[in-house]
Amino acid sequence: MSMCILLNADYTFLNLVHWKRAVRLITKGKVEVIKDSRATVHNASGAELRIPAVMRLVKLIRTIYRAGVAFTKRNVLVRDGFRCAYCGGQKDRLSIDHIIPRSHGGKTTFENCVAACKSCNLRKGGRTPSEAGMYLKVKAYQPTITEFLRMKFRSMGFNDLLADLGF
Repeated sequence: MSMCILLNADYTFLNLVHWKRAVRLITKGKVEVIKDSRATVHNASGAELRIPAVMRLVKLIRTIYRAGVAFTKRNVLVRDGFRCAYCGGQKDRLSIDHIIPRSHGGKTTFENCVAACKSCNLRKGGRTPSEAGMYLKVKAYQPTITEFLRMKFRSMGFNDLLADLGF
């Protein structure tokens, strides 16, 4: 596990940080470790250090929450579970497909974009799914921040860890 969960002082989720940054935060005394992972690293003197899985900031940071999840290719892929919306295959190279093509006035939003493999995207072309004789296996929607974090944690394998902590 190369990523660690960083919680605010009131136990709200803040971010995922790389384990190297987590170790630096620990040595500076800015966080307290709530749960260690099984992974360890050795420092220059040979001492063994356990990598934290979940950390909590000592001081509270005020955060301003966004109203929604930012639209990015990665966020669409996470929402769709890294599967093609047309064939359901879990391919290595997925792209973003506009359900209503931009040439027909379709917008680049969560509600109009889905993950698609290269072959399905080429087969659909600049047509709507009904014109191409294709059907969506997933529903395109705007995820909330809570739903998105849950999906992201599931894809990164943090579900068991969060269940152990009671989240």
